[in-house]
Amino acid sequence: MLNSVYELEKAALDIRKQLLSLCNKEVIHIGGDLSITDIMTVLWQYQMKYNPENTKDEKRDRFVLSKGHASAVTSFNQAAIGCFKAEDVIKEYATDQGRFSMHSCNLVNPFVEVSTGSLGHGLPIACGMAAALRLKGNTTSRVYTVMGDGEQSEGSIWEAVANAKRYQLGNLVAIVDYNGLEADGFLDEITGLGNIAEKYRTFGWNVKEFDGNDITVIKQNFDSLPPADSMIPTVFVCHTVKGKGVSFMENQMRWHAGKINDEQLEECIFHLDKAFERRWNKC
Repeated sequence: MLNSVYELEKAALDIRKQLLSLCNKEVIHIGGDLSITDIMTVLWQYQMKYNPENTKDEKRDRFVLSKGHASAVTSFNQAAIGCFKAEDVIKEYATDQGRFSMHSCNLVNPFVEVSTGSLGHGLPIACGMAAALRLKGNTTSRVYTVMGDGEQSEGSIWEAVANAKRYQLGNLVAIVDYNGLEADGFLDEITGLGNIAEKYRTFGWNVKEFDGNDITVIKQNFDSLPPADSMIPTVFVCHTVKGKGVSFMENQMRWHAGKINDEQLEECIFHLDKAFERRWNKC
């Protein structure tokens, strides 16, 4: 696992380049993949207890991708910790015999805990997993779930939020990718959810609201999580930028999903590399 901010930022750079290489081959949900890249990199390559050689280890942490269309960024992070090769994701994606597609499926990929895609289901499932760990006497494992901001309008989300507090599931960590854009437009114009962080506070959750594209801050918030045997569930409300790192994709509804050509791929990777060099040459 990685430890330093430099290592994690370099890993996130590699994930973005892999995502863009896949986006050059297939249509993927590139905007949301890029917005959540930094959080997913820290989660999978620093935070989670997960052994690819023992996917049924009872002491492992569990992960549920409620935002099922972010399957590509999940798969590339799993590749980074040894579940398979990044080349496998690109080669097999959207093929009939492949393990990887627009939504994660545990029928073909043993590193997926739960098949997801229909929004609003992941948090209730994660609550069930967290409650099951408590019933089994497991006081060290956590359940992490990543949600989109648009799916916060699903009623099943708020039923799960209430129940997680009721059953004192402090081993549950929910992560909201709050980039402000749905497939059909800006969140505030479509669902008008208002202050999502305040809603979770009203339900009694431990709420951490921060920049979800700042790896230093992300790492600090994972480090400051209460113990897994605590009684209050935690939510990270992560303010992110849809299409983060690619100038022509950032905050653009057009890039909720799409495909790029060879010239765009070369341009994107060039600018990502330059931005990384500028940042670390200053340090």
